[in-house]
Amino acid sequence: MVPVLSPEALAAQGVEARATYARLAAAGLKLDMTRGKPSPEQLDLAEGMLALPGNRDHLTESGEDARNYGGLQGLPEARRLFGAMLGVPPELLVVNENSSLAVMHDCIVWALLKGVPGSAAPWVGQDVAFLCPVPGYDRHFGFCEGFGIRLIPVAMREDGPDMEEVERLAADPAVRGMWCVPTYSNPTGATYSEATARRLAAMRTGASDFRLFWDNAYAVHHLTENRPAPHDILGLCAEAGNPDRAFIFASTSKITLAGAGLAFFAGSKANVAWYLEQAGRRTIGPDKLNQLRHTRFLRDLDGIHRHMEAHRRLIAPKFEAVLEALDQRLGGLGLARWTEPEGGYFITVEMLRGSAKRVVELARGLGIALTPAGSTSPHGKDPTDSILRLAPTYPSLAEVRAAAEGIALCIHLAALEADGLERAA
Repeated sequence: MVPVLSPEALAAQGVEARATYARLAAAGLKLDMTRGKPSPEQLDLAEGMLALPGNRDHLTESGEDARNYGGLQGLPEARRLFGAMLGVPPELLVVNENSSLAVMHDCIVWALLKGVPGSAAPWVGQDVAFLCPVPGYDRHFGFCEGFGIRLIPVAMREDGPDMEEVERLAADPAVRGMWCVPTYSNPTGATYSEATARRLAAMRTGASDFRLFWDNAYAVHHLTENRPAPHDILGLCAEAGNPDRAFIFASTSKITLAGAGLAFFAGSKANVAWYLEQAGRRTIGPDKLNQLRHTRFLRDLDGIHRHMEAHRRLIAPKFEAVLEALDQRLGGLGLARWTEPEGGYFITVEMLRGSAKRVVELARGLGIALTPAGSTSPHGKDPTDSILRLAPTYPSLAEVRAAAEGIALCIHLAALEADGLERAA
């Protein structure tokens, strides 16, 4: 980011920015851009599911009564449908309850208490570390922080994490896992390249039981007509001689009903057997009626794509509104740069060093709630205090436009207050 304006031009901008801030502060805004939640209109797209599977429609395609116990791995028809979505063979997929975060949590707890296939001993009591691409997802970090797992940051690039650094760090036997959001990463929107996926599958690791925690939360959440296919990470790992390396997670939380969807675990035969053995001790079976509901509603992979196209029509204009506001106020000034994602739920803004917390504070003064500065780094501490994650999906389009104008203004003001142009070069 290189400044391009003279001191005189900056002074004039400061006068205008402060006047605009006073006007917006007096408007009494109350806008929330904190979390990546589906909007009510997006949830309405799945309203028809509430009438499914329907009165007395409780038999699966094999004639099983979905009202009863059993079926720990999930209905075959549900595994076929969502296996196609994730590029995973149905026999290697487990269909769970609604929360993929809960599935990730279980896998970490079971690894600590029992170890995973290939472990010489449970992880608990050992020095355990995870690699975490940064900017990254605060809830991933929170799992590790809660269980005393060290987090080692690695930089995110446009094609995935910095693989030179990943390969160097993975040689440490204490590094037992890595967080990955391979398609439209949270929060940058980056999609891992094929080369990155292959290197992750094949790299040498110091720990024989190293796991990729492959959170494919946004596999079908496109903002353009381009639909990148999910990487066959299970196949790539097997091809590289590391068949058990990947744990795959996903859900329908942002596809159908956020609080009443389905969550998925996928892995090698050994990993699936391990998962089902642990899960079988805490449940007799999942909600198979909800699995029927989803298969009746979405039907097939084309049905999923049609449904997600309806989502795109609702949320793509919101992303465009944010990008337009940022460009209109900040374009060419050298004060910030931002992602222009082709999918996912977030826009990431990188500002001048030391300004992110001030932007959040200024936005609060306008009635705009933002995700706390630092959330995209382990322990909530961004060493540069320069990264913010914007979540435009939940508010209405009019609210997003108002919030985006305010956020761009706050970034501008924070830079002017800090005399940031002298320091930006």
